[in-house]
This record gives sequence, C-alpha cells and structure tokens, in this order.
Amino acid sequence: MLTWVFKLLVPTGGLATPVVTELEGQPMRFTNDLDIDEQEDVIYFTDTSTVYQRRQFMLSLLTIDKTGRLLKYDKSSKEVTVLARGLAFANGVALSRDSTFLLVAETTTCRILRFWLHGPNAGKSDVFTELPGFPDNIRRNSKGEFWVALHSKKGLFAKVVLSNSWIGKTLLKLPLSFKQLHSLLSGGKAHATAIKLSAEGKILEVLEDCDGKTLRFISEVEEKDGKLWIGSVLMPFLGIYNL
Repeated sequence: MLTWVFKLLVPTGGLATPVVTELEGQPMRFTNDLDIDEQEDVIYFTDTSTVYQRRQFMLSLLTIDKTGRLLKYDKSSKEVTVLARGLAFANGVALSRDSTFLLVAETTTCRILRFWLHGPNAGKSDVFTELPGFPDNIRRNSKGEFWVALHSKKGLFAKVVLSNSWIGKTLLKLPLSFKQLHSLLSGGKAHATAIKLSAEGKILEVLEDCDGKTLRFISEVEEKDGKLWIGSVLMPFLGIYNL
C-alpha cells in the first residue's frame, strides 16, 4: 500500500519527511500525480481510487471505479482539502500558466477535466477535451500548452466494456493475462501517442509510434529545451524526441 502522497526533500540532504498518509480516517491507497502552485504555496494532487491500489489499476478501470479525488494540500496549514470526488481513475494533474484552472486526466472516460480555481468560474468544472485514448500524465510547457501522454488508444471493444461495469467484472473472472486485457481495450498492439493541447483545449499536435517499435505504454511527456522527454510506467528507459 502506498502510505504517503509525496515527500519533502531537504535541499542540503538529510531524511525525507512524509507529508500525508491518510485522509478522512482512511489510508491513501492510490495517490498518483501532483502539481505545485508556488505562489499560493499549495500542492494539488490526485487520489486515483479509495478502493484499489496501484498494482490493481486494471481492476479500477474494468469495474469503472469512480472513487477518485482531486485534493489540495496547504503547505502552511498542513491541511488537505477535497476539491472533487467521484472521478473515474483520477490521474495526471497540471496547473495553468496563470493558475486560474487545473487540469485533471480522467483515464477511464478518456477525457481531461478542467477545474476553475480563480475568476468568475471559480469552483466550477467542465470537460477540457475528449481524447482518442487513455490519458496518463499532463505536463505544461513554457508557452502554457499541455502535453498529454496516452497510455494506449481506445478500441471499439473498450467503449462497450467501459459502458457497463458488469462486462468488466466478467472479464476479470476469465483467465486473461494483462497483455490480453490491454489488447482488448486498445484494439490492437501497444504503441505510443503524445498529444499537445492549447490552453483552450484544442489539439495542436499528435506524435505517434503506431507500431510501438520505439516506445509504448507511455505515461509522461515533458518538454524542455526543444526536446520531449518521454517516460513509461512499463518500459525500463526514457525516450527523447527532438522537436
């Protein structure tokens, strides 16, 4: 079980300190991604599920678990606030450049949600964009655009499975490997897709390794100095792409 959200590292060295280990009387099971607002001195992070742990992520998807949360940690008061509940596999988090809104990847529904933090829409949320696959992490570049890593594309069968939790639960009872389950959801072999979104949610660019020869199962795309640094939760290496 994951017993902390993150640890504050001492710049000069020394022991790390656990920050959050539980919420509302329950231990954190599946904390996921975070982004920091240094102006407000707060940290936004996701808790993917209050039922399943990280190693059970396929269970969370196939049962259409909607216990995910978006959380806010105030570094000065050390308090945690729940900003949103009922998210279907809450995943990547990214703060807008002007800090007016926060993006959260809802993996099961293949969409990015926008939560307004300031301005006339503060406290409200909407759908930022719909995606052709299962989003993992989101990272903002220096221009205020967002790179989203798709763990995989969404196949036709996935639309059926993820529309009825009974179907997903039935699949889990079958002697299927992870690779077979993934193939059913993605509609084919594993490959890699990275999508760049504008600050308004429009698709600006799509990069794809259709055959998965170089990268697959990507989880993060970070833009830095004219390069994309691409990570994967399953592959034991980083990919570098020159823009």
